[in-house]
Amino acid sequence: MELAAGIYRLTDAMPASERYGLTSQIRRAATSIPANLAEGHSRPAQAYRNHVNIAIGSQAELETLIELACRLNFVASEQVTPLAPTLSQTGRMLKGLARALKMC
Repeated sequence: MELAAGIYRLTDAMPASERYGLTSQIRRAATSIPANLAEGHSRPAQAYRNHVNIAIGSQAELETLIELACRLNFVASEQVTPLAPTLSQTGRMLKGLARALKMC
């Protein structure tokens, strides 16, 4: 949730012309992570594992989209730097959760 909130603040600075393009895609990827975890948690174990894997994909997608936004100069790397630890930590935690769920 912290990552998604930070991404919303980050994308506020993006050009208005990208509101329905890259900005929207970045926000969807960021909100997909906690949304999939919440939805999956309310389902049987196999469905939960699937939702965790979708969240992992969303985290990777988010990293790629943020890199693209930087390369297109829609956001400065200095704006992304504070979010980088949270983004990588989220990826590590998701992968750890996926490993733990495979043992169940």
